[in-house]
Amino acid sequence: MRAVRGIEGIVLGAIMLAMSFVYTFNVGVRELAPSFAPQLAWIEELCLFGLVWMIFLSLALGLEGGRHIGMRMVLTRMPPASRRAAKLTINLAGLVFAAYLAKIGVDITIFVAKSGQTSPTLNISMAWLYIVMPAGFGLLALRYLLEIVTPADRFAVKVDPVHHV
Repeated sequence: MRAVRGIEGIVLGAIMLAMSFVYTFNVGVRELAPSFAPQLAWIEELCLFGLVWMIFLSLALGLEGGRHIGMRMVLTRMPPASRRAAKLTINLAGLVFAAYLAKIGVDITIFVAKSGQTSPTLNISMAWLYIVMPAGFGLLALRYLLEIVTPADRFAVKVDPVHHV
């Protein structure tokens, strides 16, 4: 899992850096050479793709880092046996829901790929936009599964409210 976490972090960091630099360049061109701006219309679409990819790929890292809603206040007031049962129920529900959304994501991606739909300015298959949905929810389902079958406990992660990022 350490390797998966590392790859997720590298991919998310690379997307964020690329989006920042490319969008900054795009704004600079619009201000300094507006006649070239129409040739760079693809940058906005690329950044929208990147934003979608960042959102879905960060789902699992957010869960693992204790950043998803966890009802900690309620759990800490429960007796240990009830707490274990509640955590198992939460994780099972999360696993089923994430796996279901991953399956829907696969279906949508296949449908879009077969339709031949392409993005207006990048001229690539729109399946590239949708493929990240099953990937992100698949990674999320994996994290829920690990919470069930290993001693991992995201509820034990201490979240510092000062650091929101």
